[in-house]
Amino acid sequence: MLSYLAVLLAQRQPSPIDTGAAAGMGAMLFVQIIVELAILAAYVAGMWKLFEKAGKPGWAAIVPIYNAIVLFEIAGKPFWWVLVCFIPCIGMPILAIVFSWIVSMEIAKRFGKDFGFGLGLFFLGFVFYPILGFGDSKYVGPPVG
Repeated sequence: MLSYLAVLLAQRQPSPIDTGAAAGMGAMLFVQIIVELAILAAYVAGMWKLFEKAGKPGWAAIVPIYNAIVLFEIAGKPFWWVLVCFIPCIGMPILAIVFSWIVSMEIAKRFGKDFGFGLGLFFLGFVFYPILGFGDSKYVGPPVG
Protein backbone atom coordinates (compact mmCIF):
# COMPACT_ATOMS: atom_id res chain seq x y z
CA MET A 1 0.00 0.00 0.00
CA LEU A 2 2.79 2.44 0.89
CA SER A 3 4.63 1.83 -2.38
CA TYR A 4 1.39 2.44 -4.31
CA LEU A 5 1.03 5.83 -2.57
CA ALA A 6 4.65 6.68 -3.41
CA VAL A 7 4.04 5.87 -7.09
CA LEU A 8 0.92 8.06 -7.14
CA LEU A 9 2.79 10.98 -5.56
CA ALA A 10 5.71 10.58 -7.97
CA GLN A 11 3.36 10.71 -10.96
CA ARG A 12 1.44 13.75 -9.70
CA GLN A 13 1.28 16.51 -12.31
CA PRO A 14 1.31 20.16 -11.24
CA SER A 15 -2.15 21.57 -10.91
CA PRO A 16 -3.23 24.77 -12.66
CA ILE A 17 -3.01 26.51 -9.31
CA ASP A 18 0.70 25.62 -9.02
CA THR A 19 1.36 26.80 -12.57
CA GLY A 20 -0.46 30.08 -11.97
CA ALA A 21 1.47 30.68 -8.76
CA ALA A 22 4.75 30.08 -10.56
CA ALA A 23 3.76 32.45 -13.37
CA GLY A 24 2.76 35.08 -10.83
CA MET A 25 6.08 34.75 -9.01
CA GLY A 26 7.93 35.01 -12.31
CA ALA A 27 6.04 38.19 -13.20
CA MET A 28 6.77 39.67 -9.76
CA LEU A 29 10.46 38.84 -10.16
CA PHE A 30 10.51 40.47 -13.60
CA VAL A 31 8.90 43.66 -12.25
CA GLN A 32 11.34 43.70 -9.32
CA ILE A 33 14.32 43.44 -11.66
CA ILE A 34 12.98 46.27 -13.86
CA VAL A 35 12.44 48.52 -10.81
CA GLU A 36 15.92 47.75 -9.44
CA LEU A 37 17.53 48.49 -12.82
CA ALA A 38 15.64 51.81 -13.02
CA ILE A 39 16.84 52.77 -9.53
CA LEU A 40 20.40 51.79 -10.42
CA ALA A 41 20.27 53.80 -13.66
CA ALA A 42 19.01 56.90 -11.81
CA TYR A 43 21.72 56.49 -9.15
CA VAL A 44 24.52 56.11 -11.71
CA ALA A 45 23.25 59.04 -13.79
CA GLY A 46 23.06 61.21 -10.66
CA MET A 47 26.59 60.25 -9.63
CA TRP A 48 27.83 60.92 -13.19
CA LYS A 49 26.41 64.46 -13.12
CA LEU A 50 27.71 65.02 -9.56
CA PHE A 51 31.22 64.04 -10.62
CA GLU A 52 31.05 66.37 -13.62
CA LYS A 53 29.86 69.26 -11.44
CA ALA A 54 32.85 68.68 -9.15
CA GLY A 55 35.26 68.75 -12.09
CA LYS A 56 35.91 65.02 -12.16
CA PRO A 57 35.29 62.65 -15.09
CA GLY A 58 31.68 61.49 -15.20
CA TRP A 59 32.57 58.02 -16.43
CA ALA A 60 34.21 57.39 -13.05
CA ALA A 61 30.72 56.76 -11.67
CA ILE A 62 30.55 53.40 -13.47
CA VAL A 63 33.98 52.05 -12.50
CA PRO A 64 33.57 50.03 -9.29
CA ILE A 65 36.40 50.98 -6.89
CA TYR A 66 37.49 54.11 -8.72
CA ASN A 67 34.09 55.75 -8.11
CA ALA A 68 34.64 55.46 -4.35
CA ILE A 69 38.11 57.02 -4.73
CA VAL A 70 36.69 59.95 -6.73
CA LEU A 71 33.80 60.40 -4.29
CA PHE A 72 36.25 60.53 -1.36
CA GLU A 73 38.36 63.07 -3.31
CA ILE A 74 35.31 65.27 -3.82
CA ALA A 75 34.58 65.01 -0.09
CA GLY A 76 38.19 65.98 0.65
CA LYS A 77 39.07 62.72 2.38
CA PRO A 78 42.41 60.93 1.96
CA PHE A 79 42.93 57.98 -0.38
CA TRP A 80 43.79 55.58 2.43
CA TRP A 81 40.18 55.82 3.72
CA VAL A 82 39.08 53.88 0.64
CA LEU A 83 41.74 51.25 1.22
CA VAL A 84 40.73 50.80 4.87
CA CYS A 85 37.15 50.07 3.78
CA PHE A 86 38.39 46.95 1.96
CA ILE A 87 40.32 45.41 4.88
CA PRO A 88 38.33 42.38 6.05
CA CYS A 89 37.12 42.35 9.66
CA ILE A 90 38.32 45.94 10.24
CA GLY A 91 37.14 48.19 7.49
CA MET A 92 34.06 46.54 6.13
CA PRO A 93 31.55 46.53 8.98
CA ILE A 94 32.07 49.60 11.09
CA LEU A 95 34.54 51.93 9.40
CA ALA A 96 32.83 51.68 6.01
CA ILE A 97 29.58 52.86 7.60
CA VAL A 98 31.30 55.64 9.54
CA PHE A 99 33.28 56.75 6.49
CA SER A 100 30.13 56.70 4.34
CA TRP A 101 28.39 58.89 6.92
CA ILE A 102 31.27 61.39 6.97
CA VAL A 103 31.57 61.44 3.17
CA SER A 104 27.82 61.99 2.78
CA MET A 105 27.93 64.96 5.14
CA GLU A 106 31.00 66.42 3.39
CA ILE A 107 29.47 66.01 -0.07
CA ALA A 108 26.36 67.84 1.12
CA LYS A 109 28.51 70.69 2.54
CA ARG A 110 30.58 70.98 -0.63
CA PHE A 111 27.43 71.41 -2.68
CA GLY A 112 26.00 74.03 -0.31
CA LYS A 113 23.45 71.71 1.31
CA ASP A 114 22.61 71.26 4.98
CA PHE A 115 22.78 68.38 7.47
CA GLY A 116 19.36 67.05 6.44
CA PHE A 117 20.48 66.65 2.85
CA GLY A 118 23.57 64.80 4.10
CA LEU A 119 21.25 62.41 5.94
CA GLY A 120 19.36 61.91 2.70
CA LEU A 121 22.60 61.13 0.85
CA PHE A 122 23.50 58.56 3.49
CA PHE A 123 20.15 56.79 3.85
CA LEU A 124 18.53 57.35 0.44
CA GLY A 125 21.45 57.91 -1.90
CA PHE A 126 19.55 56.55 -4.90
CA VAL A 127 17.14 59.49 -4.51
CA PHE A 128 19.43 62.27 -3.27
CA TYR A 129 22.43 61.77 -5.60
CA PRO A 130 20.25 62.33 -8.70
CA ILE A 131 18.71 65.38 -6.98
CA LEU A 132 22.21 66.73 -6.35
CA GLY A 133 23.48 65.82 -9.82
CA PHE A 134 20.54 67.07 -11.86
CA GLY A 135 19.47 69.90 -9.57
CA ASP A 136 20.65 73.49 -9.62
CA SER A 137 23.20 73.10 -6.81
CA LYS A 138 26.76 74.09 -7.60
CA TYR A 139 29.99 72.60 -6.33
CA VAL A 140 31.43 75.19 -3.95
CA GLY A 141 34.49 73.21 -2.93
CA PRO A 142 35.85 72.75 0.55
CA PRO A 143 34.38 74.90 3.32
CA VAL A 144 36.41 77.99 4.09
CA GLY A 145 37.84 78.29 7.57
